Amino acid sequence: MIRVVLADDQALLRSAFRVLVDSEADMEVVGEAADGREAVALVRERGADVVLMDIRMPGTDGLAATRMISTDPELTDVKVVILTTFEVDEYVVGALRAGASGFLGKGAEPGELLAAIRTAAKGEALLSPAATKGLIARFLAQGDGAGAGSDRNPAASDRLAALTAREREVLTRVAAGLSNDEIAQRLDVSPLTIKTHVNRTMAKLGARDRAQLVVAAYESGLVRPSGRE
Repeated sequence: MIRVVLADDQALLRSAFRVLVDSEADMEVVGEAADGREAVALVRERGADVVLMDIRMPGTDGLAATRMISTDPELTDVKVVILTTFEVDEYVVGALRAGASGFLGKGAEPGELLAAIRTAAKGEALLSPAATKGLIARFLAQGDGAGAGSDRNPAASDRLAALTAREREVLTRVAAGLSNDEIAQRLDVSPLTIKTHVNRTMAKLGARDRAQLVVAAYESGLVRPSGRE
């Protein structure tokens, strides 16, 4: 059973999400929060697996709450899915950097939302990889957090020194939004081998999931916003 916390300051939206989630046999809503601090408290109290987190909430917003969850050693298995009104939202990049597993537009179809929860709970793949890749590229190209025109964060680039040549190669393909199976096919190896490379890369870079690997690839300059490697 996937235990879900809903964090949104709009009660009507929370109610709609609750009905949808509770209609599924493999998941249940264990709490609702109107702000980020309440969401974090519920996660700790009720042992949630996934948080559907709105970014713009009064008081503690979704970005701060996501960071609080991702940096808590006792909540390492909790996955945060950012809910946003607009798919292109400057706060989403910050949320991914803060530890979110991915993002989903509030206008997504019910099936997409349920699939996102299951995907996040498994920790297997980045949500909407192509869209997330494009989002990160757009804001890094605008100098988000690194200065206008900057392609590379020196500290992030230095971290790549720990990676093998094959791990760097796999990382560039993760940043392109490819699944393990797709990467395996392109490199002519087994999906299990790619999964091993991805897991080792995550461990070396201190990444919680594939979303943070995408961020690391762009921040380090391994992959450029223009799409050139």
